[in-house]
Amino acid sequence: MLEDILEKRKCFKLICGAENEDASEVEKLVALYSKAGGCLFDISANPEIVDAAKRGLEKSGIKNDRYLCVSIGTKGDPHISKAYINKKKCIKCGACASICPQNTIFENEKHFEVSSPRCIGCGKCLDICPTNSINIRYETKNFEEMLPPIIEKGVECIEFHISSEDEEEVFNKWDYLQKNFKGYLSICINRSKCSDEEIRHRILNMIKNKRPYTYMLQADGIPMSGGLDNYNSTLQAVAMADMIDQSNLPVYLLMSGGTNSKSTELAKMCGVSLNGISMGSYARKIVREYIEQPDFLENDEIFNKALTIAKQLVEVSLSYL
Repeated sequence: MLEDILEKRKCFKLICGAENEDASEVEKLVALYSKAGGCLFDISANPEIVDAAKRGLEKSGIKNDRYLCVSIGTKGDPHISKAYINKKKCIKCGACASICPQNTIFENEKHFEVSSPRCIGCGKCLDICPTNSINIRYETKNFEEMLPPIIEKGVECIEFHISSEDEEEVFNKWDYLQKNFKGYLSICINRSKCSDEEIRHRILNMIKNKRPYTYMLQADGIPMSGGLDNYNSTLQAVAMADMIDQSNLPVYLLMSGGTNSKSTELAKMCGVSLNGISMGSYARKIVREYIEQPDFLENDEIFNKALTIAKQLVEVSLSYL
């Protein structure tokens, strides 16, 4: 049971990307990190991606204690966005392609383009573009249309990203989730639009009158910022988790948003009590050269090289919890 793993503080959650709709990549990532010891896999709320993740679990050969979580969000949440390049303004400098962590920006004859399925909306290309040729579009979906097919697939968890300042939107969608999904619910929140006090107030209102420790809470430091492997890069993730931990909320606490191999070590040094670690950008980055091989799942030599790297990350992360 997922609850047992959280109680034992042994939850390693791989974030494939809420907007990552590359089925092949998701299948490979889930197969690899399941084999490496990951137990929870955060994927796009897309039936085809759920099927791909299930194939990945099957290929890992591990049947017990492996769970799927789909991420959904409110308007303006960075996790449900994608980048688009204005072809008329693009000067074809290639800066965006060089910094993209998903290798999703490619060159054609006159300009660069974004391969939409693989884009996770991290915004790194937006920040580096010298001509402001890139825009981020938020892709909010209708809950009543999106969720029933996902729920029918039998996912064990839904994570709700609540960056929006619109309280009515947040609570209307939260009420819908609680009424229509009987699995585990997770709340993901960051400081981008809410103060610490507003975060505490919002979470308390969301879980009031509920049995303690029936929800996960993912403290998101700086969303999708986990590219580097040092203490400074993960500092905000630890600080966000510390704020939640100090609030003594009756939830299972995970940390994300800039997480890397140093994250749980720093959290322990700071006295932050966690039930698990969520990792996306960094976990994907360190195995990307292998994942991108077409025969990754069939070539044991390539797979095992990636497995050694992934397993080391999972083990060191869990060792400090």
